[in-house]
Amino acid sequence: MNDYEVIVVGGGHAGIEAALACARMGHKTLMLTLSFENIGKMPCNPSVGGPAKGVVVREMDALGGQMPITADRTALQFKMLNSAKGPGVRALRVQSDKIAYREMMQEVCTHTPNLTVKAGMAAHLDVQNQKVAGLTLADGSRITADAVILTTGTYMAGVNMISSDVTEGGPDHETTTNQLSASLREAGLRTFRLKTGTPPRVLTASIDFSQTEIEPGTDHFLHFSNTTRPEDVRPLDQQIPCYMTWTTPETHEIILANLNKSSVYSGVVKGVGPRYCPSIEDKLVRFKDKPRHLLFLEPESLSMDTTYVQGFSTSLPRDIQEKMTHTLPGFQHCIIRKYAYAIEYDAVDPIQMKPTFESKIIENLFTAGQINGTSGYEEAGGQGLLAGMNCSLKLRGRKPLVLGRDEAYIGVLVDDLTTKGTAEPYRLLTSRAEFRLLLRHDNAEERLSRYGYESGLLSRQRYEDFLAREEKLKQLKAQLGDRVFELDDPDVHAYLASQGYADDSHVGVRGDELVRRPRIQTQELLEAIGEEEDPELCQKCDIDLKYEGYIAKARREADRLKDMETQELGTDFNYDEVDNLSIEGRQKLMKFRPATIGQASRISGVNPADIAVLAIALKQQKGRREHNAV
Repeated sequence: MNDYEVIVVGGGHAGIEAALACARMGHKTLMLTLSFENIGKMPCNPSVGGPAKGVVVREMDALGGQMPITADRTALQFKMLNSAKGPGVRALRVQSDKIAYREMMQEVCTHTPNLTVKAGMAAHLDVQNQKVAGLTLADGSRITADAVILTTGTYMAGVNMISSDVTEGGPDHETTTNQLSASLREAGLRTFRLKTGTPPRVLTASIDFSQTEIEPGTDHFLHFSNTTRPEDVRPLDQQIPCYMTWTTPETHEIILANLNKSSVYSGVVKGVGPRYCPSIEDKLVRFKDKPRHLLFLEPESLSMDTTYVQGFSTSLPRDIQEKMTHTLPGFQHCIIRKYAYAIEYDAVDPIQMKPTFESKIIENLFTAGQINGTSGYEEAGGQGLLAGMNCSLKLRGRKPLVLGRDEAYIGVLVDDLTTKGTAEPYRLLTSRAEFRLLLRHDNAEERLSRYGYESGLLSRQRYEDFLAREEKLKQLKAQLGDRVFELDDPDVHAYLASQGYADDSHVGVRGDELVRRPRIQTQELLEAIGEEEDPELCQKCDIDLKYEGYIAKARREADRLKDMETQELGTDFNYDEVDNLSIEGRQKLMKFRPATIGQASRISGVNPADIAVLAIALKQQKGRREHNAV
């Protein structure tokens, strides 16, 4: 009998979600982390959420994840982004207290039944007959398991760089492992080098915030988790503001004069850096026409005296960092408490993974987070949750959970990674989702709660609460459809006039028709006649009614494409037996091993003619199997 059913390597955002999912779904689980203090650590910006990412956190809540709960309860500030735009791009972002966040995650992990936390370094993946058998640690001890989930973050063969000062290590020069990635390559997995970095942290008291622009939170109750209540979060008048400042011509002059001292431009860095979160050096080289660049000033924790200078990532020497930082408005007399640095690390080519995040090469090996080539806490958490759930489902012999591109941003993330791969740190963007009107902040529960409940991760109580809210929404929309509002009613007339509808007629209009009008809102309409309703329910009603036609159109398009996702190819499909495939198409199909016809259609180099030929071949193969069965 094995020591554990599941070993999760890593205690970062992916590792936490994977380990908690497996343990909560009833498996004897080990979280192997380099140190207890690393559990829940935020090595980069102290925040959770943002465009696309915030929706991922909402999706994690609907499935039964932990990040949304912890993010709510340790937030310093809540802000709804893009609130003036359409619902398809609205997203919640919280400024986190990184110390409180880490401490809460440590508390949760050490008090979860079935989960054991152990400090140690994984050195070798033990594989027998292309199936995981366990791990060997750096001290030579061996731990056996039915499955292993790797969530190593940036700790595999990590290298820290400040200019030409290069030292081995993970974030903050912590211990790194060179043996594990070598072990993966020995087992047949391809790895590649990636690079990321962080900006300097500055003593908060040394910043003159009067020269910057304040960014307050949003003035109403916001949350990632539907378990969160108003009393669980910091009230608006106690939330900590963020600020904005900009680079100056002097900043640019110093940076450009010292480009050759940057790790990125001196040839020290071998890995590829993030396109959508570049260093300040990259920004100046790529966008030479921009006279200044926006920087966000983010508090790190109530128990720390430091501010994170978001957007000022660099690997320039320490003395140059001092000079360039002092040119920023409000930073003339600032004190740098921690210098910026770049970090390079090993990642696994994600096209070697199934949409469940199980390896196509080694059975019962799962990967999640930055090891798959992604960036961001939210992307890591979403992957960890899905990998943990699928690991549990696999061990129980149940059908895997594969989320479609029309069902979740997590589904978009998984499909992009496993279908297209990545050559740089992958970041989720709203533009990556072709059905983003279906993937909204407000409807994450509607999309995913059933999956969380059926998998056994979301509790019955949570699911029944969701069903109750859905019923209330249905009733509210029915009531608006049945109720006629008289336009000559003084209160109704006054409200409509305040929104630009000066209609003096004596006719009545149904409530749902009024809400479909621009600027008319369910909550305000009901308040005009002296009635109250839950604000979140009203907002959901507004979106459903105002965007009803657009949502229906997007749903039809998604359903039309969904048929191809049901046509399963399998990773062992023999493309050599299929005639008339293009040379490039055959090569790409054999390399990526798509799970379905739909996934195959999204591979660059596989043309529509290839898909038609493949569909015919699949149909013929199915016919032969049915004939042989008879």
